[in-house]
Amino acid sequence: MMIGRRQISLMIAALGVVAFASPAWAQAWPQRPVKIIVPFAAGGNTDSIARVIAQRLSETLGEQFVIENKPGANGAIAAEFVARAPADGYTLFLAAAPQIATLPLLTKTPYDPVKDFDPVSNIGSNPFVLAVNADFSAKTLKEFVERIRAEPNKIPYASGGSGSLGHLTMALFLKRAGLEMTHVPYRGGGPAIADTIAGHIPVYFANLSEALPHVASGQLRLLAVSGVKRSAQISDVPTVSESGYPGFQSLTWNGILAPAGTPKEIVNRVAHEVSLAVKDPVIVKNLTNLGVDPIGDQPAQFAATIATDIAIWSETIKAAGVTLQ
Repeated sequence: MMIGRRQISLMIAALGVVAFASPAWAQAWPQRPVKIIVPFAAGGNTDSIARVIAQRLSETLGEQFVIENKPGANGAIAAEFVARAPADGYTLFLAAAPQIATLPLLTKTPYDPVKDFDPVSNIGSNPFVLAVNADFSAKTLKEFVERIRAEPNKIPYASGGSGSLGHLTMALFLKRAGLEMTHVPYRGGGPAIADTIAGHIPVYFANLSEALPHVASGQLRLLAVSGVKRSAQISDVPTVSESGYPGFQSLTWNGILAPAGTPKEIVNRVAHEVSLAVKDPVIVKNLTNLGVDPIGDQPAQFAATIATDIAIWSETIKAAGVTLQ
């Protein structure tokens, strides 16, 4: 059967439509500004990391990546917002570990931490550091333990909120050391560290990035780091593990997630750009100054990290007997 010129033209047009509908369409993304939702107020660790990465993505992808802060409910408000957003690549979530790995274990959340999100890239991780007010008597972790043991339940400690990783890290250490203290939750790390510096409360197991700016001034004394190894920024501060509690470890991370069902081409493209960004010496320096160890992994690796963390923190929460206040 002969095929006329008009039929050939229609077939070519149809093939063009198919080509446009193929994964190659993602090459046109983004066509408008992309929102990066941050679950905490401006100025904190997660917000600072988000702004470093957003600037780089804006430069490399040719559209503005705009930070939108949605604090509240330990990050659950922001997480739900992203989970319900269109899966079109124009809403991303700069999550911290608690919204995905711990909060859903402690309370009923309006989102599923695994089913409602597609992992994109883990930007970096932070250890925590046991910080005390400059006037607090203990100079080492051993002296701290002796002081707390002598005054059970009389000395308070701050956290950035019930169920935060700082809270869980402290609760885990107290359980391991056989100590009792009074938990005072704050609405974020900023107020918690401010009151620790001011002497209103003597102890805070802070995110390293929160504590770093206040060490040189002598406003805080750092007794131990919760990571596997010492942090380069404070190499004179020993780990909890080497200070008499082998195996003790607690880390948080900040990574990008997208609403479930976001095109894989977009997810992979963002992951690729993040992996390149964290190899840039300027970005590395900016993240290191925040106390962040850069990672920039791929979606499958980030998914594996999330699965591992959920399992680990589930056991930790049970062992420490932590409940939300």
